[in-house]
Amino acid sequence: MRAYASTPQHALGGIALLVAAVACFAVLDTTTKFISLSVPVLMALWFRYAFQAIATTVAMLPKRGWSLFRTAHPRFQCLRGVLLLTSSMLAFFSLKYMPVGEFTAIVMITPLVITLMASIKLGERVSMLRWALVVGGFLGTLTIIRPGGDTFDWTMLLPIGLVISNAWFQILTSQMARTEDPVTMHFYTGWVGTLLASLALPFAWNWLDSWTLWVSLGLMGLMGTIGHFMMILAYARTPVSTLTPFLYAQIGFAMLGGWLAFSHVPDQASMIGMGMIAVCGAAGAWLAVRESRVIIQPTES
Repeated sequence: MRAYASTPQHALGGIALLVAAVACFAVLDTTTKFISLSVPVLMALWFRYAFQAIATTVAMLPKRGWSLFRTAHPRFQCLRGVLLLTSSMLAFFSLKYMPVGEFTAIVMITPLVITLMASIKLGERVSMLRWALVVGGFLGTLTIIRPGGDTFDWTMLLPIGLVISNAWFQILTSQMARTEDPVTMHFYTGWVGTLLASLALPFAWNWLDSWTLWVSLGLMGLMGTIGHFMMILAYARTPVSTLTPFLYAQIGFAMLGGWLAFSHVPDQASMIGMGMIAVCGAAGAWLAVRESRVIIQPTES
């Protein structure tokens, strides 16, 4: 079991890395929505992963050499890459049809889904309070989606699939970050996504005449690369239970991005649903921290 750093400075450093990461993700999502209006989704997806793969290789291969490829779990590295590619593809299609803030709020039920998965798949005991928070988070999601309402469309179900794949990705990331080199994880994730997305590229390529779109594609790749690398570093130095409450800062960043880029302000029902998700998710994270203080103790080296 990994011994996390015990000093407050290390914990604050992990929190700062995570907040910076979710800010990058909010910029990535806002840029993705802008691009999806004019660029084929699969083309944008390939560019996002190719940027990460090439940038990581150029920056790290001269320093690390063949050690960059060294991993104890190649199958898990590939699985992590597939999970992130699936999540990204669902995110790209979701953002094509949904506002950034509402999309982000639905994705934020991922920690609650992890609680549910831990109970069903791993046999972990979940308290009634935790179940209540999970139910509250799902009710918040339904308040945003409003199935049967005038604003409901089948595309609003796409983020649910994203939540499931993202939950598995988060679980795998937190486990692998305990033993694997973060740079190696970042390297494999980028290249697995690039190689798989390349299979669809010949059918999706479209030459772009606007320099704004090319710059936006570059920004999207940059934000995805930096954001995921900072997230890996955050998980590697700070317990996931400590970091989880700060994931919800992404909702605020996403709302700001949607307002600045598209002048979109969520309606009252969506705001209520987003608030429910944030409160239930943050409360669940606080409960995890309180419980973990009994079993998670810093280990001196």
